Amino acid sequence: PVTDPSTPRSPLRTLRLVLWALVALAAVGAAYLALADRRSEAPKAAPFTLTGGDGKAWSSRQIEGRPHAIFFGFTRCGDVCPTTLGRLAALRQQAGGDKAFDILFVTIDPAHDGPREVGQYATLFDTPIVGLTGDEAAIDAVKQRYGIHAEPTPHAGRGQEMAHTSSVLLFDRDGRPAGTIMASDDDEAALAKLKAIAG
Repeated sequence: PVTDPSTPRSPLRTLRLVLWALVALAAVGAAYLALADRRSEAPKAAPFTLTGGDGKAWSSRQIEGRPHAIFFGFTRCGDVCPTTLGRLAALRQQAGGDKAFDILFVTIDPAHDGPREVGQYATLFDTPIVGLTGDEAAIDAVKQRYGIHAEPTPHAGRGQEMAHTSSVLLFDRDGRPAGTIMASDDDEAALAKLKAIAG
């Protein structure tokens, strides 16, 4: 016998379809809530206090509620540090301007980088950058907190160089880690990450 396609579906079959649709919606909802819970439980950046370019104590609580990028480097750096900060400053303009997110520069070489040095260095990039320093113990504590590696190495021209982590650490407006920008990231990828925290 040939089934007439115009024949109405049985109530039982319709009920089954509705139930399967509800099961699928419930699964999607559960997955979304699980992701949201994981995001809300993500560790926030621990507050810290260092010394600003004006010689006064600077607390990370001053930027609570604002997205920010942190770069660890040193003022005598020949290439990586100025290149990274210059690129970050340029990308910030594309991501929404100076107010899109804050940029922090934390020295890894407090023996040579006092408040005056980090303060002047931060002004070289034609955009607001917070230059930070501190005593060796304070800098070591912040480096450890953020998983930053830094150690002195011989350099033919300058006598000593600092090998260090060169990635930029990103944090959203709630203080949660939001990824990193690596030197290997192209500008398009880096800009997408910055727009994500700025939004």
